[in-house]
Amino acid sequence: MSFALWMMLGFVLWTAGVLIFAIGTYRFSHILAGRAGMASFPADGREGAAWYQRAMRAHANCVENLPLFIGVMLALHASGLQSPAADAMAGTALIARICQSLVHISTVQTDLVVTVRFSFFFLQLLCFIGIAGVVMAHAAMH
Repeated sequence: MSFALWMMLGFVLWTAGVLIFAIGTYRFSHILAGRAGMASFPADGREGAAWYQRAMRAHANCVENLPLFIGVMLALHASGLQSPAADAMAGTALIARICQSLVHISTVQTDLVVTVRFSFFFLQLLCFIGIAGVVMAHAAMH
């Protein structure tokens, strides 16, 4: 399996992990402790502990960006291109996504923290665009 597909799988697993270990743990601990019913968690995530609300938004961020990452990873894989630069950008994008989520969930959102979080997001976008550029340049030559 190509490095691009491993990174894509990593992004999917990270997205699922945020759902299971942050959101799911919070919800099921409340349900099992009798503090909440199954229907007690509105989809907008406006209730609950602050970190839980941030986890809801961090998971939504993962879901929103997953199609972009999948798109460039599949294009890279389908091109058959073996590019150390594209692989480095794919790995960087996944690491930046994990860092963005962790900063979002674990830290009170001050101006500085939001700037750091945005920097991780922006780095991902640069990687997506960079990988797309590598794939398009390769396609233009062939």
